[in-house]
Amino acid sequence: MSILTLNGDIVFKSAGLVARYDRENALQLTKELAVHLNNRGIKVFIEDSLTDKTDIQAETISLKEMKTDFIIAIGGDGTILRACINSPKPEPPILGINMGARGFLTEVEPEDAFKAVDRILEGNFRIEKCTKLSAKIDNETLPDALNDVVISAGEPSKILYTEICKDGKAIMKCQADGLIVATQTGATGYSLSAGGPVLDKGVDAILVTPICSLTVFKSLVFPTESEITLNVIRPKTMFIMIDGNYHYRKSEKELSVKITKSKNVSSFIRFENDFYERLSCRLLFQGPR
Repeated sequence: MSILTLNGDIVFKSAGLVARYDRENALQLTKELAVHLNNRGIKVFIEDSLTDKTDIQAETISLKEMKTDFIIAIGGDGTILRACINSPKPEPPILGINMGARGFLTEVEPEDAFKAVDRILEGNFRIEKCTKLSAKIDNETLPDALNDVVISAGEPSKILYTEICKDGKAIMKCQADGLIVATQTGATGYSLSAGGPVLDKGVDAILVTPICSLTVFKSLVFPTESEITLNVIRPKTMFIMIDGNYHYRKSEKELSVKITKSKNVSSFIRFENDFYERLSCRLLFQGPR
């Protein structure tokens, strides 16, 4: 990523376009934005998975190689999470355009897309940096999570027996369908659906929320610098899902996953939109689209 500065202003030279595959209007908006960006002198790249779904005249590139100055994600939270988990590190800042069911992570609606792009090119925006989680199993490092790391037995209604440790010290045992380890960002996702709390933007923490727990606790909130280790007591199979995109299964006699704050962050392009405005308008009172 090469963001240049001219007289104190941010100058973007390239943009990457990522879109959900199943919405014709999302693909059409992607095409129109590519033309708009080109007309503004911006080099445009589109995710290579869109090649056979649209006739956009732009260079194609995989998400893993999209080292552009910023990324425009046209879709819902799933599209944004896919971009975050696959884009090169450090991650380019993302503008989310809402074409999803909730779109909590997105910033603008489709009708405001062109105005938003113009504001970005004029330097009229701010960057919001969000903490990510790093998960390790033995010596293997899994992709970073912006929202959450979910651990389960991998079968519906099969109880997972775990020991929860903080900084190497066992603090409690849990019997549940699974455990969700979430960031402040992820507190409004699966964790919230499982009964976990919403965390204010000023609370940068690691949240552990059980799924259908037999143990009497709702959630645990740890300082963000904590090292959380989940030791699987039984069964001897562990299934991990990261941000709903990356799946990992392992069967061994001794299973554990260590979760810490990642050295990487995800960055989002924001305008006036406020956290509690998004919370009330897009999450708490959002109906079907």
